Amino acid sequence: MKQLFSLFLAFCSIALHAQQTIGELEFLDPKMEQIISKDAKIEVLAEGFRWSEGPLWVPKLNGLLFSDVPNNKVYLWKEDQGLTLFLDPSGMTQHAPHNSNAGANGMRLDFEGNLILCQHGDRAVARLSSWEFESPQYDVLVDHFNGKWLNSPNDLVFDKKGTLYFTDPPYGLKELDKDPLKELPFNGVFKWSPKDGIQLLSKSMNRPNGILLSKDERTVYVGNSDPNKNIIVAFDLVKGRFKNERVFFDGTALGKKRPGNFDGLRMHSSGIIFSTGPGGVLLIDSDGTHLGTILPGKLTANCEFDADEGYLYLTSADVLARIKLK
Repeated sequence: MKQLFSLFLAFCSIALHAQQTIGELEFLDPKMEQIISKDAKIEVLAEGFRWSEGPLWVPKLNGLLFSDVPNNKVYLWKEDQGLTLFLDPSGMTQHAPHNSNAGANGMRLDFEGNLILCQHGDRAVARLSSWEFESPQYDVLVDHFNGKWLNSPNDLVFDKKGTLYFTDPPYGLKELDKDPLKELPFNGVFKWSPKDGIQLLSKSMNRPNGILLSKDERTVYVGNSDPNKNIIVAFDLVKGRFKNERVFFDGTALGKKRPGNFDGLRMHSSGIIFSTGPGGVLLIDSDGTHLGTILPGKLTANCEFDADEGYLYLTSADVLARIKLK
């Protein structure tokens, strides 16, 4: 039955890839044309998800992993195979007190190539330790701070030394900040390493979400997913601590015109930041200039480049999509 399901998913994915495009592009600055052609199309690769998230390009698989958070699953999309189910469950395995079936959200590879997942339901950051089709196993890296359960780790990034930085909003809890299971009185940004354990870096944002480390590892960017404070915050990273907190980009006014809050963040090799937010994926230059927006016509949670930046993949509400880059 699982094989038939995977074949069905692959057939649907290939058919959609050949037929369907969505949305449009908004060019606000000529620099955007260095990255995306004006005639580029947003292709739908697969659909039917409750909330697609956490896209991660995995070179050894030559494909994209992404999660369907409410359905507690991770899928793999490959050009030659289409869509297959990869992890079930992905992030809710009865590890922690929980009141939702929310699975994995953000995913990254560590420097040994292990898959590291932010698990909403398990309220943990965990490593995939063994993969069997219907019973993946996870090793929990961190799930508590000062003896209290984390809220629901959301997104993560590693520095070159292997230190993990992650955000911890309350999205995996049904009643968010008012949920009786919530033990921490704030929503924080943390770092963790096997040697030093967990350390709190910031609790200034009410909805810390996507997190990005600059190429020189001197700046950390965090998207705050609050319609009343819809911003990307920047911090200087000095000796492992956050300094000089500032607003890198304020999209609050834009968010009143277009749906969507700041979420996933990726940095192009050009230094341009691709951030999901109001309307879709915003291209923002290193000085904070808004160059334009990829507008899929759907709320967009996150995005990811393939290995050579030939495509940008988008997890947009119920679909997986992509757009060709120059």
